[in-house]
Amino acid sequence: MTRIDRRRVLQLSGAGMASAAGGGLAAILASGRAPAFAQGTTLHWVRGSDYVPVSDQTLRTKINDQAQKDLGIKINLEGVDGLTSQARVTSAVSSGSGPDIISAINNWAQLYADSVVDVSDVAEEIGKAQGGYYETAKSIAYDGKKWLGVPNTIVGLQIANRTSWWKEIGYDAEKYPATWEEWREAGKKLKAKGHPLGQTLAHAFGDANAFWYPYLWSWGGKEVEADGKTVVLNSKETIESVKFAIAFWKDACDEGGFAWDDSGNNRAFLAGTISATNNGASIYIEAKKKPDTYSTENGKPLKDDIFHTPLPKGPAGQFSWHVPFADMVMAYGKNQKAAKDFLRWFHTEKIYEQWWVTQQGFSVGPTKLWENHKLWKEDPIMLPFRTAAESGRFAGYAGPATRKAAEVISKYLISDMYAKAVQGMPAEDAVKSAHDELVKIYA
Repeated sequence: MTRIDRRRVLQLSGAGMASAAGGGLAAILASGRAPAFAQGTTLHWVRGSDYVPVSDQTLRTKINDQAQKDLGIKINLEGVDGLTSQARVTSAVSSGSGPDIISAINNWAQLYADSVVDVSDVAEEIGKAQGGYYETAKSIAYDGKKWLGVPNTIVGLQIANRTSWWKEIGYDAEKYPATWEEWREAGKKLKAKGHPLGQTLAHAFGDANAFWYPYLWSWGGKEVEADGKTVVLNSKETIESVKFAIAFWKDACDEGGFAWDDSGNNRAFLAGTISATNNGASIYIEAKKKPDTYSTENGKPLKDDIFHTPLPKGPAGQFSWHVPFADMVMAYGKNQKAAKDFLRWFHTEKIYEQWWVTQQGFSVGPTKLWENHKLWKEDPIMLPFRTAAESGRFAGYAGPATRKAAEVISKYLISDMYAKAVQGMPAEDAVKSAHDELVKIYA
């Protein structure tokens, strides 16, 4: 049994939990005994297969072994394709049986609010101990009254750029296009050289939303007013954003992006067919992991020809979207208390860090504690991700990330608005069509 001394318990879990009289996980860990209710318990945890495979392996082995020692709980971790995750949740909820814990992407937890356990005690404890949650992490898991999921992480997004190709047209990490117009003009030059910009216009749950939502906001467009009820998508600002997107796509982008899922732009960048794409750090991490596999046309390791930047700004400012994850404890489950205790334990600094460091910066963590980790000093190429989540907004902005906002995401209405226009629908018609669908949802 791994023992945690009283001082550490107080740091991680709060003084109130350290009291043996008050019980709780901290007292259990300090006593060196697994809780009687959990002896031999197996928790079935479904989450999207990680873009950093060693992270999944760490959960299955090192952390699983420690959970059995500390809690008497074994974790049956099932990794699934991210695109199938939501169907898996829906199936489990409909049947009233399935995994004990399911990882929700974006604000899916809002969709299943009636089918999950209130985890407010766990989420609040973690947030207080770790400097508070990023707004994105809170907005997708908290409905204003209770926590529907325990924030697991946020995948930070930045534009990955080919250093040598951008230098050819006079740009680098210090001097980079600040506005969409400047990015489009630079993209024209790059595309003329056979190095277009790369962006998906397909149903990609992470990459499509992470680009087109902040793009919309930067023009002054939005789904609803701050009241979260009044649909205002059909505006002059939104129409202008769509008109610009049509020209931007034709002038600067790889048109193969119509077919890209969340790994399509990764493959294109690593294959050397695009010069830039908005993405998590997985492109760089993959190139870094396999320097002999991914190289430039001059034989230089690709990892040494990459820099990261935030999205450009528009007339209304500069915005970002980062992909949040939260773990839902399912209400049909028979191991609800064990599931909550596991998540509380997993997010203690000592345990979570074991997983987080394997991410190499791909995950920025759900709380601000992780901004100060020594990992960020190890690789300057990753440094732009350290505080990226601070500027993040989420679906439903300027209103809350409600169940209705989650439905809009699930139907890809915002990215489809741009896709339809790029494919030939008049901008005004594409915007009106999307607006009308939002009215049906928000009515």
